[in-house]
Amino acid sequence: MDQNKRPTIRDVAAEANVSVATVNRVLSGAGAVRQGTRERVKLAAEQIGFYGMGALRSRIAAARPHYRFGFLLHQPGRAFYRNIAEALRAVAPTLPDCEIELRIEFLDDLSPQNVGARMLALGAECDAVGVVAAVHPLVTQAVDALHARNVPVFALISQISATGHVRYIGLDNWKVGRTAAWVFEHVCRAPGKLGILVGNHRYRCQEMNESGFRSYFREHAPGFTLLEPLLTFESSAIAQEMTEKLLNENPDLSGLYVAGGGITGTIAALRSTGRAGSLVVVGYELMESTRPALLDGTLTFIISHPLARIAQETLAGMIRAVSTPNEGGNFTNILPFEIYTRENI
Repeated sequence: MDQNKRPTIRDVAAEANVSVATVNRVLSGAGAVRQGTRERVKLAAEQIGFYGMGALRSRIAAARPHYRFGFLLHQPGRAFYRNIAEALRAVAPTLPDCEIELRIEFLDDLSPQNVGARMLALGAECDAVGVVAAVHPLVTQAVDALHARNVPVFALISQISATGHVRYIGLDNWKVGRTAAWVFEHVCRAPGKLGILVGNHRYRCQEMNESGFRSYFREHAPGFTLLEPLLTFESSAIAQEMTEKLLNENPDLSGLYVAGGGITGTIAALRSTGRAGSLVVVGYELMESTRPALLDGTLTFIISHPLARIAQETLAGMIRAVSTPNEGGNFTNILPFEIYTRENI
């Protein structure tokens, strides 16, 4: 091409190896052009310095499918859920050939009534809904109502259906619990008494954490004594109170498994009672609050969700569910968990 000649539509077509008619359809915003072809035309136009780049970019952007995805997460004061939101916001712009708008709500009221109501409200405005929720008939009712409206529902972190009809993206929590148990067997100097903190048994992930934990000891280490779990109701303040209760009532406690929410409260209790570093403690999520506790020995071992991967798989799954609603297959996506000690952070 003559370097002194302004590039034409014909030059763009030649560079992209498509017809002039195809370039014209891209420029006009016609829908009968595949998104991949549109992107190839844009790249060719950029490479040769085509004068109509502004119009071309706007036409291609307008032709991309637009999705609005809603998410219901727990309290905004909890770093783990803020980190999930940040991961979703970071991944959304990177997904190709589409525009994604996120609606993310943090719920202080975690009652099933409120969760169900907010799911329905989000479903009225969004193409798909992602939720972290406890198993409850009112939540199931909301899921069924959204499915009847052809709004896919994705359960993040904790399954809300045992039958698999609700898409789940998270960990194999049975394995998580057994991995935590393995740590106690191999790190504790001798079999001893272990405390367990659970946020709420209606969260299937926490129920499976505890079940896997107990199954490992029955199978491999029956010499340990596992205390009945104490509930934290996902509250750091209650977790602190329950940890202090365990320590006061069991001065010979060898370890503590924090199988649900409230890890910051447990850390505070261990430090305030002078017990930090004196027993084996396994908890969840590498965050600003847990990293120092792992480094100074208050925590022994952390199991963490791969949040970037969860965000990627969730958004990609939502796109597939909305764009190909009749596609069958397995809706459960189990991801590998991350393991941290003070030596690898």
